[in-house]
Amino acid sequence: MSVTVRVPAKVNVQLAVGGARPDGFHDLANVFLAVGLYDEVTVEPADELTLTCTDPGGDPVPDVPLDRTNLAARAALALAGRHGLGDPGVRIRVTKDIPVAGGMAGGSADAAGALVACDALWGTGASRAELLDICAELGSDVPFSLVGGAALGTGRGERLRPLPVGGEFWWVFAVADGGLSTPAVYREFDRLSPAAPAPVAAPALLDALRTGDVERLAATVTNDLQPAALSLFPTLKQTLDAGTAAGAVAALVSGSGPTTAFLAADEAGARAVADRLAASGTCRAVRVAGSPAPGATVLSGN
Repeated sequence: MSVTVRVPAKVNVQLAVGGARPDGFHDLANVFLAVGLYDEVTVEPADELTLTCTDPGGDPVPDVPLDRTNLAARAALALAGRHGLGDPGVRIRVTKDIPVAGGMAGGSADAAGALVACDALWGTGASRAELLDICAELGSDVPFSLVGGAALGTGRGERLRPLPVGGEFWWVFAVADGGLSTPAVYREFDRLSPAAPAPVAAPALLDALRTGDVERLAATVTNDLQPAALSLFPTLKQTLDAGTAAGAVAALVSGSGPTTAFLAADEAGARAVADRLAASGTCRAVRVAGSPAPGATVLSGN
């Protein structure tokens, strides 16, 4: 028997960051929006816990740990531990279409996918609340990968309040050459913003999502980590400028980067922006995706 779960990438349409807390985390007002770029996580019984990661064409994906430090493996171990299953014998196969180390929560998505898939495979019958609790233990972005849609994350991002979305928003994502370490970006944020105020969600942005108003959303998207990401990866400024010149109505670094996100007026506009951005030579690849997208979804089990 195997179980396959599909999990979405995310973009932060607002990422408001407060100062560092005593535990090293930061308080956030993090408005998540799930987008239609997906990883698929397949689990099946095995003699021991193993993990593979390939792209949709079947080629190995570099820079993804294949040991028990991988979030997907940690998710399986956490669920097994809670239900007294010991050291789980399971093979986890990740088919990765979300950029690696790109600020789009690909690793968090894989963790949520593995958690849902293992719950189905083992018949543990975990409640939604239990799954979300395990997700929060694994990382700040993992709960949203489970839930999808749109949500406001507070605390360190793990406490979620679902948000209504009144329309479809279209995005272009520019994949950079190289990655950025999220902890390094937060350290740079602390250096640049030693007295960051308490974060709050912008009412105008929440209203733009609720009404499906692209122009209002474009006017209100923000990312407090963007200056830090640009400080560590200065060439991202060229990509942001190229996307704006290509017709995007808003441009920002996605999460901690280095993927950059461009909001378009509609699907046709997104595809036109993608073509021009690809021709600009300022990024390695471009992807087009609509939003919102559903969270972790079981595709098959046999």
